[in-house]
Amino acid sequence: MLPERLRQARRAMRALTVLLAALPLLLLPACSSGGQKTEKAPAATAAATPSWAKGMKTVREDRLPPEARRTLELIARGGPFPYEKDGTVFGNYEKRLPAKARGYYHEYTVPTPGSRNRGARRIITGEQAERYYTSDHYQTFEAVVPR
Repeated sequence: MLPERLRQARRAMRALTVLLAALPLLLLPACSSGGQKTEKAPAATAAATPSWAKGMKTVREDRLPPEARRTLELIARGGPFPYEKDGTVFGNYEKRLPAKARGYYHEYTVPTPGSRNRGARRIITGEQAERYYTSDHYQTFEAVVPR
């Protein structure tokens, strides 16, 4: 078993990787159009849907349960996480997410009020800042999209 400090360091590195992968997405709106006037696209769900989420059911971050939003905040901060399994590799054995190499996805517990264990709710993150929510222990997923 790994020493606690090593596990914490690994979790912090994974969280930092997720944050750094998301950074270009956060900076895109700040990029200028070179002084050219551009027409704003009408606000539509399709326009706001990232390419990795195309064809999937989506949920806006602000529509997630409050516990899921808190889990996303913990992921962005790099923890500390309340469950030992948080940040571990998600195997995608059910093949309900796009096929990627082992280690691409990581899972985090979304606490379920009243549950005696970790419950069924999870946030799954991908290396390219993908975020997925499942409320039924990997049976179905929704792509978490910006507000």
